[in-house]
Amino acid sequence: MLINDNQYLSVVESIKEQINEARYKATVQVNRELILLYYDIGRTINEHKSWGNKFIDNLAKDIKHAYPSTTGYSVRNLKYMAKFAAKYPDKQIVQEVLAQITWYHNITLMDKVKDADVTLWYAKKTIENGWSRNVLVHQIETQLYERQILAEKISNFENRLPSPQSELAEQTMKDPYIFDFIPFSEDMKERELENALISDITKFLLELGTGFAFLGNQYHLNVGGDDFYIDLLFYNLNLRSYVVIELKTGEFKPEYAGQLNFYLSAVDGILKKDKDNPTIGLLLCKSKNNLVAEYSLKDVSKPIGVSEYKVTGNLPKELAEQLPSIEDIQKRIQK
Repeated sequence: MLINDNQYLSVVESIKEQINEARYKATVQVNRELILLYYDIGRTINEHKSWGNKFIDNLAKDIKHAYPSTTGYSVRNLKYMAKFAAKYPDKQIVQEVLAQITWYHNITLMDKVKDADVTLWYAKKTIENGWSRNVLVHQIETQLYERQILAEKISNFENRLPSPQSELAEQTMKDPYIFDFIPFSEDMKERELENALISDITKFLLELGTGFAFLGNQYHLNVGGDDFYIDLLFYNLNLRSYVVIELKTGEFKPEYAGQLNFYLSAVDGILKKDKDNPTIGLLLCKSKNNLVAEYSLKDVSKPIGVSEYKVTGNLPKELAEQLPSIEDIQKRIQK
């Protein structure tokens, strides 16, 4: 019996997918069991903390003696286990959330985030987006939680979008957006800012958040024989909508909302399909007066959000100290 090449390749691909899925599940399960083991060891250490620091020192030595080829039980790591168990007295939280990320992710969260609820928020975002440890560190150091959850966001999404899309759009927004990967220039023009963002589109998409697909810059639309060019056009897979981003290197002005409102109408009329949700607009300005922005959006018919952006030379002192210098960034770009 002759084997059809296409059928055979299809069977091979199917089996490979099954193997990869099983390997992934096994890795996740092993990681989960390891995190729960570390948690239980940490609780045991905390129950006997009255024995003093020598207890952990001796424990590390005895474990090493019993399991000479096993790593992960140094004095430093045992102290992290104790800290881990103390921070989360409810084991169910560990089982449901923290056991789904690696121990190195958990150590990062313990080192860099004090509040337990904020820690859980970052852990859930890590699971949702598949962040590496380095990406997690970047999100914490650029204060993603404060910019996405605590920020006073300016938008009309609640009144212009149906639920739950309005909530999803609101959750997608940040204020300010941090473009720490481009060199700062005091007299940077809008086109220069746009080019700098798309030249490192991977980091730009990371800052925008999950679900964004880049469709183009200076995206051409012909309306009634007249040509118009959108700064940046995206499609968000989670929102199921086009997202138009306009960049302004100065302070927000009310007329910007009117211009963006027109672009959204054009995209809805030319590009949007029946399956798509209404197009969303985002104005990124160097600065804004919140009250002026609120009044400007009040009677605008399309869903628009207004946020500030910051580049390296424009960061708060406490945040700038955590980031590389402009010279370092320029060297990285040149390489």
